[in-house]
Amino acid sequence: MSTTSIADQTSQADIEAIKQVVAKVEHVQNNELPDEFVALFRADAIWTTGHGKRLFGRDAISAFTHQVLPGGMQGATVTFEVEHVLFIRPDVAAVKVRQVYRNLDGTKDVGTPMFVMAKEDGQWYLTACQNTIVVDTD
Repeated sequence: MSTTSIADQTSQADIEAIKQVVAKVEHVQNNELPDEFVALFRADAIWTTGHGKRLFGRDAISAFTHQVLPGGMQGATVTFEVEHVLFIRPDVAAVKVRQVYRNLDGTKDVGTPMFVMAKEDGQWYLTACQNTIVVDTD
């Protein structure tokens, strides 16, 4: 018999589902699929880009994404790794992500996004997100 409680099993299943959303973010960015990216957000989502542009609502996120994503990954790839998940409630999670952009010339840029996600009708959605570029202070 397993010692994992029902709550632990649910949390683990939710963590896996959250990781799948983050993997989808990686996939749609690398493949420059703006419509699929926008579909990951709630209609009333908030997104702050790595350069501080504040976007309110899926329509604003869509307009911005359709401007920058096609061609934006040319010569680069990005990876996302879930570092930590904090369940604020069973249907709301703060997700800390490590983001690494690799350019063809071998250089890389690191980001540290925070994705607040909400679960609705069994699906996790990006709800309030802040992307932050890591500046090398050495």
